[in-house]
Amino acid sequence: MCRFLAYHGDPVYLDELVCAPTHSLVHQSLHAAEAQTETNGDGFGIGWYGERPEPGLYRDVRPAWSDENLRSLSQQIRARTFFAHVRASTGTATTRANCHPFAHGRHLFMHNGQIGGYPRIRRRLEALIPDALYEARQGTTDSEALFLLALAHGLDQDPVGAMAASLAAARTLMREAGVDEPLRFTAVLTDGESLTAYRWACDGRPPSLYWRETGTGLAVVSEPIDGRRAGWAEVPKGGTLLARPGEPVRVVGPDEGGLRAAA
Repeated sequence: MCRFLAYHGDPVYLDELVCAPTHSLVHQSLHAAEAQTETNGDGFGIGWYGERPEPGLYRDVRPAWSDENLRSLSQQIRARTFFAHVRASTGTATTRANCHPFAHGRHLFMHNGQIGGYPRIRRRLEALIPDALYEARQGTTDSEALFLLALAHGLDQDPVGAMAASLAAARTLMREAGVDEPLRFTAVLTDGESLTAYRWACDGRPPSLYWRETGTGLAVVSEPIDGRRAGWAEVPKGGTLLARPGEPVRVVGPDEGGLRAAA
């Protein structure tokens, strides 16, 4: 499984969260503590919002711990909203196009998890993506396919309902194909202003997800980047974190959050 970090708040240099902390994302790329695999070396990516509405991206197939460009860029890029992700492939190729985060328009999306039996349903799942959005598909991952399908379901207007509909569609295809492996979905979405984080799995075992809000910003992480759980809140299984401009950050359960529809 992968590890990731999302931040939204006062502008900070990326290296303050991505590289510098004791259990930073770069450290987790070699020594993850709460993942099925300790090493996440199948590429990495960062996405950030600058002066323009659409985000910038930098992704590569090298492990995060060995890429000097990542450290250099992180020391120079200062952003109010950014994503960072280190990848452990669940079967698709290690290519730049398969590295997270994925961008479409003003949206960024990254995922930790998998669609069980994805090779068996991939063709039918991709067939659900409208042609106009399928043209934007660059890689071969289940994560990107879910993102594009959710965009088709109205992700821009209803991030929770659209994602629930996409997960439900994937679950239907899995059942029809007789897939017994689980669908696990811990993910974060942003448009640069709002942020939505999901933690769901059909077997009740979603990848870990934590959050912390301070006076300067909100951080959402796979694992606490300071190596301590104190001060961090865990998003409950089936829960969704909602951060909206002008509103307090809140976490809703599966009924209010809508992801129960995906079961």
